[in-house]
Amino acid sequence: MIQFILKRILSGFFILFSVITVVFFLFKFSFPNPEKMAVGQRTDLATQESIKKEFGLDKSAFTQYLLFLDDISPISIHPTNDELDNKYNPLIKIPISENALLVKSPFLRKSFQSRIKTTTLIKESFKGTFILALASILFAVLFGVLLGVFSAIKVNSTLDQIIVFVSTLGISVPSFFSAIILAWLFGFLLHDYTGLYMTGSWTDIDPFVGEYYQWKNLILPAIALGVRPLSIFTLLTRSSMFETLNKDFIKTAKSKGISNSKILIRHALPNALNPVITAISGWFASLLAGAFFVEYIFNWRGLGKLTIEALEMNDLPVVMGSILFIGFIFVITNIIVDILYVKLDPRIKLS
Repeated sequence: MIQFILKRILSGFFILFSVITVVFFLFKFSFPNPEKMAVGQRTDLATQESIKKEFGLDKSAFTQYLLFLDDISPISIHPTNDELDNKYNPLIKIPISENALLVKSPFLRKSFQSRIKTTTLIKESFKGTFILALASILFAVLFGVLLGVFSAIKVNSTLDQIIVFVSTLGISVPSFFSAIILAWLFGFLLHDYTGLYMTGSWTDIDPFVGEYYQWKNLILPAIALGVRPLSIFTLLTRSSMFETLNKDFIKTAKSKGISNSKILIRHALPNALNPVITAISGWFASLLAGAFFVEYIFNWRGLGKLTIEALEMNDLPVVMGSILFIGFIFVITNIIVDILYVKLDPRIKLS
C-alpha cells in the first residue's frame, strides 16, 4: 500500500511539473509584457522598468522559470537573510555554512494586479468553488441514485426508456451550455415565478446590513454543474442495481418472504452503490476543476472566475497558482479513489 501511494505521488509530481512547465512558457511567449497590464498601457518607461524589476520580469524567460520552480519547491537552499525569511516563512530552517536549507510551503508570489498574495486569493475564492461543487455533487447523487433505482425496477418500461434517454442526453451536454440555458430560462424568462437571477454569488453586500448569504443563487449553477454527473450516476446505478437484483442472494431473500422494500434498501442498494461511490470521489474533483465556465456565466465568486479574470489581465502568478492548486487536488483525489476501489472491492489489487 505504502509503495503504491509513493509511486502515485511521484507520478503526480511529474504530471504537475509537466503542466506547470507547459503553461509557464506558453503564457510567457503569448503575453511577453505583463507589466503593461499591471501599470497601464500609457505609463512611462521608468515605472514599467520598476515593475519588471519588482516581479523579476527583467530576467530571461528561463531564469524566471527556474526562480518560479524555486519558489514553489517545498525544499530549497538560500542565503541566510531576513528578507527571504519574511518571503517564504519557512517551517524548518537548517543553517549550512553561509546558506540555509529551507523546508517551506509553496510560495505562489503576489498578483500583478492587486499585489495580494496568490495564496490568499486562492483561499478566498476556493470557498465559493467548494460550496458549488459540494452542492452539485449532492444534487447529482440524490437524484441520480433515485432515478437509477426506479429505472432498474421498471427496466424496459416507458419510464425506464425516458430516464435512459434523458441521462444519455445529459452526458452529451457541456456544463457551460446547461448554464446558459438555465440562466436564460429560469433567471430571465421565468424570473417572476422562480425568483432566481441570471447572475449572483453565495454572498452579497448590503450597505446597511453588510455581507449576507444569498443561497438561492446557488440553485442554478449547482444544477448546471451537476447535470453530467447526475446522468452518469443514474446509468451507473441502473446497471449495477439491475445486475444485483438478478443475483442469487436476492432470489433467496424473496423466497424467505422478505418484503420488496426491505430487499431493495437493505440488500440490493448497498451492493449496487459500490461503483457509484467510487465515481463520486472522482467526479467531485472534476467539479472542483470544471466549474470555470459555470462560475463565469453566473458571476459566481470562485476559483474558476478568479482564474479566467487573471487570464484576461495577464496575471501570471494567479494563473499558475490556480493551475497548480487544481492539479494538486486531482492528484490527491485520484490516489484516494484508487485506495477506495480496493477497500470496496477486495478483488481489485493495487498492482
